[in-house]
Amino acid sequence: MECNAQPAAEKRGFRLSLRTFILASSLAVSFISFASVLGITSVVYLNTVKRSVTRLAYDQAQQVHRSIPLLMGKGATRQELLGLYNTPGGSGALGNHSVELYRTPVVEALYGRVALPADAGVEQVFKSGSVLERSEGRVVEAIFPLFATENCLACHGNARTGSLLGALKVRQDIGPMLRQARHKLLFLFLLLSPIPVLMALFIARLVNARVVPSINELGDKVIQVNSIRDLTRLEFSDVAPGFTELDRIFGEVSKLVDKIRAVSVDKEILELEIQMLEKFIITSEVIRDWKEHVACLLLEINQVVDAYMLFCIFQVGEELYDIEIFWRSQPSEATKKQVEQQVLRKIRSENARLADSPALQVIHNVAADPTPLALKLGDLDLQTKSLILDSPQIGGVVGIGVQSESAWNTTRGLVIDSILTTLLNVIGSIKAIHKYTKDLEYYATRDPLTNLFNQRVFWELICYETGRADRHGYSFALLVIDLDNFKHINDTWGHSIGDRYLAAFAEAVQHALRKGDIFARYGGDEFVILLPEADEEQAALVAARIRNITEDLYVSTPDAAKARATASIGLAMFPLHAVTEKDLFLFADNMTYKAKGEGKNRVCIPTPDDVVEVFRMVGEKARLVQEAVDGRKVIPYFQPIVALGPGKPECCEVLCRIELNGEIIAAGEFIETAESLGIVGRLDAILLEKAFAMVEEQGYQGNLFVNLSPKSMILSEFLPNIIRLADRYHIDRSRVVFELTERETVKNLSLLEKFVYDLKSQGFKFAIDDFGSGFSSFQYIRQFPIDYVKIEGVFVRNMLNDYRDMAFVKTLAMLAKEFSISTIAEYIESEEILEAVQSVGIDYAQGFHLGCPAPQLGDTKRQEAINRDKRDKGDKAFG
Repeated sequence: MECNAQPAAEKRGFRLSLRTFILASSLAVSFISFASVLGITSVVYLNTVKRSVTRLAYDQAQQVHRSIPLLMGKGATRQELLGLYNTPGGSGALGNHSVELYRTPVVEALYGRVALPADAGVEQVFKSGSVLERSEGRVVEAIFPLFATENCLACHGNARTGSLLGALKVRQDIGPMLRQARHKLLFLFLLLSPIPVLMALFIARLVNARVVPSINELGDKVIQVNSIRDLTRLEFSDVAPGFTELDRIFGEVSKLVDKIRAVSVDKEILELEIQMLEKFIITSEVIRDWKEHVACLLLEINQVVDAYMLFCIFQVGEELYDIEIFWRSQPSEATKKQVEQQVLRKIRSENARLADSPALQVIHNVAADPTPLALKLGDLDLQTKSLILDSPQIGGVVGIGVQSESAWNTTRGLVIDSILTTLLNVIGSIKAIHKYTKDLEYYATRDPLTNLFNQRVFWELICYETGRADRHGYSFALLVIDLDNFKHINDTWGHSIGDRYLAAFAEAVQHALRKGDIFARYGGDEFVILLPEADEEQAALVAARIRNITEDLYVSTPDAAKARATASIGLAMFPLHAVTEKDLFLFADNMTYKAKGEGKNRVCIPTPDDVVEVFRMVGEKARLVQEAVDGRKVIPYFQPIVALGPGKPECCEVLCRIELNGEIIAAGEFIETAESLGIVGRLDAILLEKAFAMVEEQGYQGNLFVNLSPKSMILSEFLPNIIRLADRYHIDRSRVVFELTERETVKNLSLLEKFVYDLKSQGFKFAIDDFGSGFSSFQYIRQFPIDYVKIEGVFVRNMLNDYRDMAFVKTLAMLAKEFSISTIAEYIESEEILEAVQSVGIDYAQGFHLGCPAPQLGDTKRQEAINRDKRDKGDKAFG
């Protein structure tokens, strides 16, 4: 600290207090004035004394000069005269003096020459005959010429009247008299010297008494100003030094404070506003703990504004609203009730829609201090700063308010309004992302229509159950359920009734299962059930119970009819029928088709003959797929991807088909077999080569979307082969977009990252298919350089019937746009859905309403009738 303080002190220099300065200045001025007056007076006095003494000396010399002739006329000799005037010690009235007589040759002729030679002054007098007066230092001399008179002729016979007989020199030392004058002046100085000290002290006391207290008071008031709020307490009306100039300065300072108070804003408030802007950086922790984050914001506000509580209003349903109140410290019950009443009154007075709401649920949260907070009603009146909106914004936020001290100037009020608006955006964004993240997490595992587990989760759970059953040595059952004649319900009463029936079926069956059983919607009207730790007899009883429930189930239709269906159920047991999850599903699925073939509405359990037949079919299918690849019977199909805005490039998706026994088979029916055989890489290479050749032949200039199997990522020759094909067929690499399905890539994240960056480095583009179907949506768009995302078609297809799906699609579109990623909506099956996706800002659309897959580029026409069974089998063309 000393090292830092010393230079600062040197920089500031030596400083005095005003009191010391006034005293020192008064003393200095008094002494200087006194000394100056005394000095001038002394000089004048001494000069006057010197002139007076000199004049006296001259007068005395004149008297001596006049007396000489008289004394000599009486017969006095030269020695007698000198003896008379040259007193012993040479001291006289005026001090030391001496008298000398000098002779001219006239006198010397009679009386002889004297031993005293004449000096220059005497010689000058002899020549001029005039009196000579001169002073040198403290000595005053007067030399008088002596002329002969009638009386002189008696003794000086050789002279005539008027002849120069000699010269009289009178020397006078005036030093003693000057010393005496100086002694008197010194005595007088010592006598008067206390007067300037007393005058300085009196003046300093008088000035300090009027100036210093006022200046100190001003300084104390300024020191107390640590924020703009402190300016409200700063008053100068009682600060008046009593001097015109200082009074004017203090008055101008008071006016300046008023001006600053009117236009300035707390530094803390501006810093708080900047911090609010920084809160837009929303992390996963903030989303997860959004209430704690809002509580922290309240504590930050209290650094510059004394705020008791902050409240937020959210729309959570069609007519339902939550009011989240965040308290700085634990409120008393009475305070809670008072605040609830005041907030509800304020909300209903500012928003008519909220005023009509039947339910406003109030939720209290405490930010920090558990000490009870008790407020009086007067503490709350007219101090709630709020911002209530006419309609919900992002996250369903409708309004926000803060209970704080009132703003005391316009500028401060504007800044607080700005902070509230920022808080509104921050909290709304946090709440929105929190809500949509929860929705993403939920819908990543759930079917949005029935709230059952979806297909992806089913495969994860059956893999887990297979491993667990194998380790612990128990059996479990798999049921595959296909609703009979469900298509009739959709065709007769429309998809809305069909959706109601599916939801009712899911709810009814759920009640018939054990707590640990796993129920999932596999797709369309197909469901799967896992029965852990069950034998074949138990599984058959459950299947029979489900069949009976389905027979009794119906939903009412607008024409007062009853929409009904039955169920064909296939059953397979682990490890009796299969030891892998895929084989187990294959057995149960084949049993379902067998039940349908035998008349529907029944449960089919595999027999030993069925097991043999299934394995035979699997082997036959593998052989046919292998032959198709070896014979290059891979056929590219093209489905258009339509741009929904101007300036966007033309696009189409390349789909894989193979020819088996003269029939064109979609990818969903053989891709797993190709992967299990290890030939999927060859399959992709043949598909791309044929597609690139057709593109070059037909001169197609649009973008090509190509589906990839995750198995292709591990093939070292895949990327060089793609580059070679693109160069051979003169395909611009930026026009090739590789698609990988989100649900397939989550287990290969590190491998996917390398693969994607390798593709991008070579100029290719990258897309995520079925975006929103898994947990990793946010992670993908944050971590990878994605160009396109295809939004999961299940949400698109149902967005007109369920506001949650509509919100989900909107959120994904908005999220992708923030990252400059183009969006593609799948499952466009009607003009209404096309208009809906266009209205929420989707960039591209794909589906049977816009064009079906075709073997030739551009040879796609809109078709209203589509094969739903085939689509539900997993044909990518229906995306």
